[in-house]
Amino acid sequence: MRLLYSLAWWLALPLVLCRLWLRGRQEPGYRRHLAERFGFYAPRPAAPLLWVHAVSVGETRAAEPLIDALLAAYPRHAILLTHMTPTGRATGQALYGKHGERLRQSYLPYDTGWMVGRFLRHFRPAICILMETEVWPNVMAQCRRHEVPVALVNARLSARSLAKARRLSALMTEAARAMSCVAAQTEADAERLRSLGAPHVAVTGSVKFDVTPPQAAIDKGLAMRAQIGGRPVFLCASTREGEEGLILDAWKKTDAAEALLLIVPRHPQRFDEVARMVEERGFALARRSAMGDRPVAADVQVLLGDSMGEMFAYYAACDLAFIGGSLLPLGGQNLIEACAVGKPVLIGPHTFNFAAVSDDAVAAGAAMRIEDADVLAREARRLLADEGRRTAMGGKALAFARQHRGATERTMVLLRKLVRHSQD
Repeated sequence: MRLLYSLAWWLALPLVLCRLWLRGRQEPGYRRHLAERFGFYAPRPAAPLLWVHAVSVGETRAAEPLIDALLAAYPRHAILLTHMTPTGRATGQALYGKHGERLRQSYLPYDTGWMVGRFLRHFRPAICILMETEVWPNVMAQCRRHEVPVALVNARLSARSLAKARRLSALMTEAARAMSCVAAQTEADAERLRSLGAPHVAVTGSVKFDVTPPQAAIDKGLAMRAQIGGRPVFLCASTREGEEGLILDAWKKTDAAEALLLIVPRHPQRFDEVARMVEERGFALARRSAMGDRPVAADVQVLLGDSMGEMFAYYAACDLAFIGGSLLPLGGQNLIEACAVGKPVLIGPHTFNFAAVSDDAVAAGAAMRIEDADVLAREARRLLADEGRRTAMGGKALAFARQHRGATERTMVLLRKLVRHSQD
């Protein structure tokens, strides 16, 4: 089965390259570092390497407490941080550039045995640490062949993803069995991973709870808020395709003239598209990228968050946050960062990728689930007008974030055994 899978990859490569080049029209980063996607790299660092794979922005941000812990625990080692998307790579540079030579970034090659094998022979990592869900059959097989222990950490697997994996059971079961250990976010995630054949599964919680909002980002958010002025700010964070139109249409129906709607699309290639949506509906628009140090004009109704690496700042600047990806059946996004800044949270009905943490946040009073965009706009309007209720929800959100910390250290207990074993 894996031979057929590899053959399919080789046959699809021309189409993959065409798609990569086309995506590069909107996001030039897709056309950079192309050699790395085929297993060709600059000389490796002299230090022994701990390899962490974080596919895109969310996983890269989530890895921050774990990477800090690894660098502290292994001062003679460097981190090799790999990605699949240029936005993930840019986020990594913004977060980890401070580590200098101790952290090297690269793209993971396409999942063919030859390319992955070349990657492993070049970097010779002491361990492979995969963030969340990124399991590739040939990566797993080549790690086993080159005796590189593999840990899947902050692991999550929804019921929907499990059903998809079972349709490729011959491939995914082999990949799951090649893992040395799994650090799952919840017991439900752990059970699903065990059912695929993953050995040594432990429940450690989510390392995202251990992310500390950087003071510099909070200060930037407060400065942004000062530019906005005293009117209420409703943030729609990490919105996905199809959601912005629903939100704007619903917002237009509400009497929210004194409030500012702040929209931050998840994917930067959609910034201009969302700006057009706003203007087509007759809203007065300002863009974060053009603000500079100037105040936001009083007649601006929608502020577009068209910047990278400022999510904590956006949370600090708002009064209330909606977490995107949840109005439509897209699985939702991480609400922990909003809670960590002490902001009340609204989420839609579709949070299957973050089911446990979303349900727990609602149960704790930190978040409220809404049915659709019209209800979202109405509830946002009510909360923005009720400071006491917002303050109470924000306090519960902060308490919720704090009480779930500690996953990083529990994960490190598992990783220390693998790193020690790999050095024996």
